[in-house]
Amino acid sequence: MCSYFELASLSIIILYVFLLFRNMDPLIATAICVGLGFLWNWDNPLTIGNTLANALGSFMALVGFIIMLGRGLGEVLTYTRVSHTLVHHIVYGIGVNTQRRAKLGIILSSFTIVGLLGTLAGGLAIIAPSLRPVAGSVGLSRPSLAVLMQASAEEALILGPFAPPVVALLGITGLNYAQVVLYAALPIALITLITTWFMANRLQQQYSEKLCDNGDSAEPFIPTLQQNRSTLFFLVAFLVCVLYGLLNLAKTSYVIFVMLFLALSVGLVSKLTIKTISNLLIQGMQKSLHLFFLFILFDPFMLLIQQAGGFQALTACLKPLIQVGGKPILSILIGFTGAFGMPGAAEATIKMLHQLFNPAVIEMQLPVLSFALAMIFATRVTNYAYPGANMFAAMGFAGSENVKAMLKNGLAVTLVQVLFLIIYSLFL
Repeated sequence: MCSYFELASLSIIILYVFLLFRNMDPLIATAICVGLGFLWNWDNPLTIGNTLANALGSFMALVGFIIMLGRGLGEVLTYTRVSHTLVHHIVYGIGVNTQRRAKLGIILSSFTIVGLLGTLAGGLAIIAPSLRPVAGSVGLSRPSLAVLMQASAEEALILGPFAPPVVALLGITGLNYAQVVLYAALPIALITLITTWFMANRLQQQYSEKLCDNGDSAEPFIPTLQQNRSTLFFLVAFLVCVLYGLLNLAKTSYVIFVMLFLALSVGLVSKLTIKTISNLLIQGMQKSLHLFFLFILFDPFMLLIQQAGGFQALTACLKPLIQVGGKPILSILIGFTGAFGMPGAAEATIKMLHQLFNPAVIEMQLPVLSFALAMIFATRVTNYAYPGANMFAAMGFAGSENVKAMLKNGLAVTLVQVLFLIIYSLFL
């Protein structure tokens, strides 16, 4: 039976969503709601201290720390020009002399760098100066470049082995990387990229006069012999780490070693001192310090709602609907709730959806892979359905100011993904 008092505790989550839609800083919004959660449960200062101390050892804190390490590794790769060298070889290896090849090079470059660094804005900031003149040389428009950069970067975050959303999903579901990629992430990524490819062609026709500047970069980047060696070493070391992790069924904590090992080894191969490597690592980590605190607070946020009985009450209230609609309704409900009702970090959305729907998933025996696909769907659609930081970042780095073009692509991707989830759910 649905308890309305316990259900009322979910009003804290509703407030959280409202604050995020009002563009409040996610860290501040989370802190406010955690405070309300403590008040709702009548927790005393000793209990509050213990709860926050336990949060430091939580899975969400681990994800936050991995994100920080990823930014630190990104700082090392940027300083050593390994990331720039990767883009150079991808773009010029394809032989960019047509718009089709240029678009392919843009997708591969954005996908590779963002997937390796685990950050959309950071990855696009590195590659944009190299991609704009390439796009300009074949007459590609800025709106087309912007949507291609966003789509490939967004999907890299659900396919990269050490990307934060993937790390969070693996830890929460217990699935292995191959399962998540092949049966959950890859279908959504392919649908998004194919839709965006056609939309980029359409936008190219509509905005053909808004070309990228061919002289955007007066001195194109040409890697040195040392930078080529460092890049080759990084690729080999990265692949070895991935294969070792897959063969040994490594857990989420393995990513900590990988990030530190790659940062140290690439720095040494690039002839940096230990002190320089350490400084670069710390400089990068500082850029994601707010996310670390956000994830530390997010664990007690969910725990407090659970203690108040909110999740159990919601499950009881939705039980009649889910029993009538079965697994299809449950899958669609998970995806739509996350996509249109939970703006914010993808990792936080995954955690919240898991807390909300895991009891119903267990009761209805929804396959874990289907649960994972619905959660991935939610984290992707959020960034396309309405303007957000990722959309504006891609637009800005492409040198475009055409929000309308971004929204056209975003709505097209949203529509196709929604149709895919509905059709997929009907066969459960």
